[in-house]
Amino acid sequence: MTTPSFTTTFLVDQTPKEAFDAINNVGGWWSGEIEGSTEKLGDEFTYRYKDVHRTKQKLVEVIPDKKVVWLVSDAYLNFTEDKTEWNGTKVIFEISEKGNKTEIRFTHQGLVRECECFDACSSAWGFYINNSLRSLITTGKGDPNQKES
Repeated sequence: MTTPSFTTTFLVDQTPKEAFDAINNVGGWWSGEIEGSTEKLGDEFTYRYKDVHRTKQKLVEVIPDKKVVWLVSDAYLNFTEDKTEWNGTKVIFEISEKGNKTEIRFTHQGLVRECECFDACSSAWGFYINNSLRSLITTGKGDPNQKES
């Protein structure tokens, strides 16, 4: 049996297209410096938060209004013994209709309990996905920097 990767799910009243557009507006919900394009298949972007976290992502699967998958490479986490712990992991956003609502299911494939950063990283993802991204979808404004305060 394999250890499950970190996953969280929430429902919103907005359409799958509105959710998809918000997910691809990465700077609108994830704190830090984001450089590069985050919208279509093959796009690559870097994420940097101070000297704590730096990663490069490539959009390896994009199905409009249904799914977005980032492949993480060139990862650096300054608070773990294995600084490249995220290398080769995938960040997956799945969008589906549930009755008259839209479900967003987020999975960081490869972020498992055995990872040194699991507690800190899953807590941060929990905030960015369940609070900031959800707010961006439902109100048009994310809260990417609240986690810093």
